[in-house]
Amino acid sequence: MYNLYGEISNDPIRFRQFAYGESLLTIYNCGLNNKYEDVWSHHNYIIYVVEGRKVWHTSHGSYDLREGNCVFVRKGACIVEQFFDTEFCFLLFFIPDEFIYDVLKKKSTPIRKSEERYDLVIAVNNNIGVQAFFQSMMAYFDANTEPDPSLLELKFRELILTIATDHMNSGLISYFSSLLREPQSISLQMVMEENFCFNLKLEEFARLCSRSLSSFKRDFQRLYNTSPSKWLMEKRLNHAMLLLTNMGKTVAEAAFESGFESASHFSYSFRLRFGTSAVSVKNQAPK
Repeated sequence: MYNLYGEISNDPIRFRQFAYGESLLTIYNCGLNNKYEDVWSHHNYIIYVVEGRKVWHTSHGSYDLREGNCVFVRKGACIVEQFFDTEFCFLLFFIPDEFIYDVLKKKSTPIRKSEERYDLVIAVNNNIGVQAFFQSMMAYFDANTEPDPSLLELKFRELILTIATDHMNSGLISYFSSLLREPQSISLQMVMEENFCFNLKLEEFARLCSRSLSSFKRDFQRLYNTSPSKWLMEKRLNHAMLLLTNMGKTVAEAAFESGFESASHFSYSFRLRFGTSAVSVKNQAPK
């Protein structure tokens, strides 16, 4: 999978960027090569689309991003669909949960509590304040000198506070509220349920859960009473069966959208689990 944070942060020559700790701001002209690309990040990120179009496909649904759109993407995996007729350019802010928590706990007026459901991709209300903020950030890329890290910290804090004080951002405020209730608690179950259908390695699942690999495996065994590998295989195969029988997907699509690294591995595992081939199931599915 394409590690969005890793690829960008490790290539400052290709991607002009400014960083404060693990928070990182960049203008990103997307360099992905395929029509559909598996992408993941262990940090949340905020996207402000300057030009072009891409679609973020997640386990919660699909999100069509175009010029002027602004969204908060929670850490995890997705499939990015590309359109090659125009360049895709956007401002990208990586913002760890810990930074958000630190900003909001110091807020003079406490953030309102909310139990509203939030998705993996959460729209940010593109109000005048948000637009002015992003315009101010563009100026840094036009300058010949880099901003001082302390100034970048203030700008990142400004972004979080601008979003958190707008009642139109109810879904995002709900997510922020959950961080304040459980600042150090990473829901292993939520991470697994939202990302099992992507081809993430166990080390990457562990990183999403803010755990070492050994503690991730131990906590997983305690929660599910099985190993991560066995659980993932069962979830992915059941998901593939659903895609084949109810969603009209081809065998190749079902394999890709269920997190299998290769079609041959998928076909072998599917027959072993269900006693029949994926092709046969597909042929027998309602048209």
